Amino acid sequence: MWEEMRASPMLWLEVEAETALPRTLISSPYWNRKLKNPAEMPSPTPSTKSLEICRVTPPPDSPESSAQFPLLLTFFDTFWLKFPPVERIFFYRLSSSATSSPSEFQSTVVPRLKRSLSVALLRFLPLAGNLTWPADADVPFILYTPGDGVSLTVAESTSAEGDDFDRLSGDGPRDAILSRAYVPKLAVSGPNAAVLALQVTLFPKKGFCIGVTCHHAVLDGKSTVMFLKAWAHISCYDDGEGTLPDELTPSLDRTAVKDPDGIVLEDVKTWTALCGEEDGTRSLELLPEAMPTADKSSQLRGTFKLSRQDIQKLKQSVIRYLEKDDDDEKRLEMKPNYNLSTFVITYAYTLVCMAKAKGSEDDKKKAFFGFTADCRSRLDPPLPSNYFGNCVMSFAAGKITVRDLVHEGGIAAAAHKLVEVIRPLEKGVLVGAKGKLARLFGEVAAMKEVGLIGVGVAGSPRFGVYGVDFGYGRPEKVEITSIDRTSAMSMAESGDGSGGVEVGVVMERHEMEEFTSAFFDGLKHI
Repeated sequence: MWEEMRASPMLWLEVEAETALPRTLISSPYWNRKLKNPAEMPSPTPSTKSLEICRVTPPPDSPESSAQFPLLLTFFDTFWLKFPPVERIFFYRLSSSATSSPSEFQSTVVPRLKRSLSVALLRFLPLAGNLTWPADADVPFILYTPGDGVSLTVAESTSAEGDDFDRLSGDGPRDAILSRAYVPKLAVSGPNAAVLALQVTLFPKKGFCIGVTCHHAVLDGKSTVMFLKAWAHISCYDDGEGTLPDELTPSLDRTAVKDPDGIVLEDVKTWTALCGEEDGTRSLELLPEAMPTADKSSQLRGTFKLSRQDIQKLKQSVIRYLEKDDDDEKRLEMKPNYNLSTFVITYAYTLVCMAKAKGSEDDKKKAFFGFTADCRSRLDPPLPSNYFGNCVMSFAAGKITVRDLVHEGGIAAAAHKLVEVIRPLEKGVLVGAKGKLARLFGEVAAMKEVGLIGVGVAGSPRFGVYGVDFGYGRPEKVEITSIDRTSAMSMAESGDGSGGVEVGVVMERHEMEEFTSAFFDGLKHI
């Protein structure tokens, strides 16, 4: 079935792919312990050179870090068990040329990041551990053992005068593959998988970036950003004890997530069958990329911004279209959906631009699109907003023809389908949860429509990624790198704090030209 799934171009979920390279999991004490001699390490790519690879552990003299800490997976986690990891890069511009020099950076910035990371891991022990699947366990679980830690790579860009920093942290189209040098691989070997990997890269005379790679079976986007904000908070305000505000203190209580239908075990068995593994195999090897492309070197990455005013104008244009006085059946069907959120209108507009880039006005191809919804507040009883782990569920918004998207009313049509799925979630977000994973891949394998366009969303404007400040200012740019291996768009709040939205896309070169034209021309004429 997996071969059929690879051949189908419609996987739309909020997952960003990376082929994990198996490595033996290494556990070594405290954050200053070097794993390799930098001189013996190959450069990750020709554009960077490795300076150090170390393992950052929680402080070893703490009662919390000196004992094993197991954490069970819920069905929110097992759904993502073998999906590829999610990757992000945070770019920071350094105002001081002294701080951005290699020697000063390694003597001041890197030690500060290591110390604060070590303290933060004490509050987020599962991230220092591993996902493991012992022979005597029916399902995998997270296990922290004293001495465990997070792999941290320190690297330096070799681009002239830090030119890559300006190019990568800008909005304009650039080769998508360039970002690959700045995100670390996640170690996976048989029944063990790392949970988190980090890379700090200096761009001399410019700034630095932090690449973050996360195992999707352990944490969702909201939990990832909560951890990064906690790490940044400690970097800025470390009191020696790692004190965190309530909203950044993780809740690790899994007892509130009930599983009376046995979805966890069902998901694990489904994954075993999907991957063609024999029953009883304890493998955590991740799937290869979710959306293979013929030539990754031809892909471009771009960021497109919608201001608060743009979003309001788009909403008003949809309302004007719906209020036209005629007997159009499609329009009459959509009329009740006036409550358009920023997420819905941004998604709908971007989907229309994607359709224009990938299709034509008379195109009968269909776009299959969906999203993931945060379930914390939608459960009964609700989970706390600081619940740590996965608590998202995937939902399909359905299919719509490219022709319907690119013609008048395309934004309204896409928004209508999204709203029709979102509205019922407040009353029953877990309806259909049992068997969802098997149904998803069954649909993928059965989908034979030629040219089907698949679209999903990674990230959210509500995460507040531009609030991750380690004491060197707000990020210059935040990207979800791994959308270059999927058909997803990314969403984040605008970096300038003006209430707008940033949308990230990765496309073939010719498609990016069409998308850029459609995006800006569309805003001119609303």
